[in-house]
Amino acid sequence: MTSIIRNGLRAAIAAAVIIVAAASADAQTQLASLPSPSLGTIAIGAAKPLPAWTGFCQRQPAECAVDLDEPAIVSLTPRVWQLIVGVNQRVNTTIKPLTDMEHWGVPDRWDLPTDGRGDCEDFQLLKRKLLAEAGLPRRAMRMAVVVDDEGQGHAVLMIRTDRGDFILDNKVSTVLPWHRTGYVFVKRESEDAIGWVSLGGQSSPVVTANR
Repeated sequence: MTSIIRNGLRAAIAAAVIIVAAASADAQTQLASLPSPSLGTIAIGAAKPLPAWTGFCQRQPAECAVDLDEPAIVSLTPRVWQLIVGVNQRVNTTIKPLTDMEHWGVPDRWDLPTDGRGDCEDFQLLKRKLLAEAGLPRRAMRMAVVVDDEGQGHAVLMIRTDRGDFILDNKVSTVLPWHRTGYVFVKRESEDAIGWVSLGGQSSPVVTANR
């Protein structure tokens, strides 16, 4: 083997090592941008759905359907995390907060905010629709009912991932692990059937009338 060939091989190997090292460093940087893994919520049995959710499912059955062929857990890659954070912020800054009584003249109504106005559950339903259209499995995105820091019923969107359960909320634009929200988690939609499961919180609120 001539010295020219040997030198060429050494240069090619050195370049390959640099490329691999750069790719590894980039992957490590991206992984470091992800939230730390944490434990997810645990369902402890069936729960009664809210009447407003039942009415929504009658009007929009596709939004409540559960496809058992979809994964129940999202693999939280940097791309998926950026998508979740971006949709959460976009909807929060686009939709005008309005209570159901102001909007519809009723205490509680779940719907997609097609007119640009809505309260907590409407924000989260739109986020789920947009994320599903972007390719995330609807089965892993569950509406949840909580009691907020004011003791009021409130609806959030829970995304179940391999790094824990994360909450999309219209009160804050930071996507947080469920246990860092300060909320009492009462129940969420089941990922196995059209219905709800208990999360062990206090007695369920009758409505989610918060903005």
